Amino acid sequence: MDMNEIKEIFFQECEEQLAELESGLLKMNDGDRDPETVNAVFRAVHSIKGGAGAFGLDDLVAFAHVFETTLDCVRSNKLEPGLEVMKVMLKSADILADLVSASRDGGSVDPSRSSGLVKELEALANGELPQAGTAAPASAPKPTAAAAAAPAPSDDSGFQPIPFSFDDDFGGEATTVPPTFDVSFKPRRELYAKGNEAALLLRDLSRIGEMSIHCDMDSLPSLDDIDPEGAYFSWKVQIATEKGEEGIHSVFEFAEWDCDLEIKLHEETVAAPAGEEPPMVPVPFDLSILDGPGDDAVAEAVEAAETASNVVKLAAGAAKHEKKETPAAAAAAAAAAQNNAAAGQTIRVDLDRVDRLINLVGELVINQAMLSQSVIENDNNGTSSINMGLEELQQLTREIQDSVMAIRAQPVKPVFQRMSRIVREVADMVGKSIRLVTEGENTEVDKTVIDKLAEPLTHMIRNAVDHGIESPEKRTAAGKDPEGTIKLTAKHRSGRIVIELVDDGAGINRERVKQKAIDNELIAADANLTDEEIDNLIFAPGFSTADKISDISGRGVGMDVVKRSIQALGGRISITSRPGLGSTFTMSLPLTLAVLDGMVVTVAGQTLVVPLTAIVETLQPESANIHSFGANQRLISIRNSFCPLVDVGRILNFRNTQANPMEGVALLVESEGGGQRALMVDAIQGQRQVVIKSLEANYTHVPGIAAATILGDGRVALILDVDAVVSASRGQSLKQEISLAAAG
Repeated sequence: MDMNEIKEIFFQECEEQLAELESGLLKMNDGDRDPETVNAVFRAVHSIKGGAGAFGLDDLVAFAHVFETTLDCVRSNKLEPGLEVMKVMLKSADILADLVSASRDGGSVDPSRSSGLVKELEALANGELPQAGTAAPASAPKPTAAAAAAPAPSDDSGFQPIPFSFDDDFGGEATTVPPTFDVSFKPRRELYAKGNEAALLLRDLSRIGEMSIHCDMDSLPSLDDIDPEGAYFSWKVQIATEKGEEGIHSVFEFAEWDCDLEIKLHEETVAAPAGEEPPMVPVPFDLSILDGPGDDAVAEAVEAAETASNVVKLAAGAAKHEKKETPAAAAAAAAAAQNNAAAGQTIRVDLDRVDRLINLVGELVINQAMLSQSVIENDNNGTSSINMGLEELQQLTREIQDSVMAIRAQPVKPVFQRMSRIVREVADMVGKSIRLVTEGENTEVDKTVIDKLAEPLTHMIRNAVDHGIESPEKRTAAGKDPEGTIKLTAKHRSGRIVIELVDDGAGINRERVKQKAIDNELIAADANLTDEEIDNLIFAPGFSTADKISDISGRGVGMDVVKRSIQALGGRISITSRPGLGSTFTMSLPLTLAVLDGMVVTVAGQTLVVPLTAIVETLQPESANIHSFGANQRLISIRNSFCPLVDVGRILNFRNTQANPMEGVALLVESEGGGQRALMVDAIQGQRQVVIKSLEANYTHVPGIAAATILGDGRVALILDVDAVVSASRGQSLKQEISLAAAG
């Protein structure tokens, strides 16, 4: 395995660390002061920095170093993470993510963006807090206790002398040099397994005295023999401290039993004669590239050694995928797995391999259905051994399909976290103060759906920030909090995932929307539209209410893209708005784009599949339960309540006249926002698991139809879009959707 492959593994781990960083910072921004949260944020930046140094990514290392230093001030309670401080931290996380992307893709980040934040971070580390609404001052930093105690700048040799503290009065009195100790520190693998870090222990040790340090890497084996979880480095430290041996032991208090630690008094510890300068202890590392506070110098030296360790462990982890295990190694791995059963283990697999596996499972489902159909047609009694074997095959196929789909199921958290940055950036551009609140981040859905959610969510977030939330002045005048709120939630409902985007802004200005639609000739001037129909005009292609073109809105694209993207996923989007109070956008999407359980029905000679998750129950209508309502509407009485009866054949234009309800079957369905409806079909053929085939990709968008599938007898069947049919039954014609789709 070459360095390029190891580097790719590093960038994959960076994505995980950036997600951890964003999550932790958002918790801190919400007021979380749990030390573990702060430590997790610090470790994320620390890990990115360590790996970046191994590959010579200087820009990334330099920025991460300053970021890490400021976070360490928060961690040590020297800096209070207030609102303005957290704004700087969140912007820094964005820049760090950009630097990672640039390092991976060979691009670059505008130096003015990063240098400006570096100055703000340095100011925070030096104790200068930014004023509300202003950037942290970047010049003339005030000296802090840590800065005052920092070592003098290094000379041209690259070695930095560490001066001992001594009396300023050289008038002849003897000055006692603090006792010097030799410390030998060798971590065991248990130390790292428990989350401790050698660099942090040595950093804490440097804070109780002046010291020099040497890393011994002689125990490092060859790459093929490395255990990624092993501990191969050791450190020899010489430290002068007034804390004595007891103070050194206190640094290792919680790790001493997981390492080999030896402390003894240095033989050459002497008192400096009066008037003489105390001896200077050289640090055997080239520190000329370091620019952090002095008390971090030793830790930086340690991290240089840890950088090599990071490469070794990355390489070892990657090599494990390449080499075959011997029986002895396999037995050892099994024993280790048993000892660490409580810890979850993961494996990275190329997404294309998973996609291919899912496609093959889909074909397996189709072939299994075809085989079952053939046996049923040739075995009337259904008791043959072949039929029994097919039932077992069907069960195994279903279990395989469920397991494969579970591999693809991932939480929506990464997409939601990405929206936090968009809110921050767009809010800064338009001069608004907006807070994003997320719920249900761990709701799982197929990764294909997650990947395609980013674009429509981005458009909706930008629209909410630019159009939905008012300016702070307008909000104050309306008696609202100057800071607007956007709430993004995800939840499972009826076998689908429902994502809601709610803002507490001004709501949709329906008069303005209607007038704009008339001006653009989207509707007639005398059109009589309901509030819901006016709200949905914003999804028309080319529609925009912006007065002028900007980088955010006003180009006539956005919400129509959102609707098409959601429909391409087999989903629907709806709007509810209250003037002065805000708007809610609701997206309903399938959990997977691969397979579904459906009810196969016939309507006017056509075969359709109705998603089983939408069906509440099936029933045979009786004449006493059918009631006419208006000119063409009919209701069915179900347990002392009335439910609209929807003729699917008429809605889809399969027939011109209404069918007789007593000659068919009613499917009681639950739809998003439409309540219950009884869908009337001619007959039910049975329940099947079907493989979803996109009509958008292979043909075109068909209103009322979500997708297609192949049945066991080889015929193509259309999968019904229940929400679209229910919407049409409420008066929204499918012809309108056809015209909008054609216009798009």
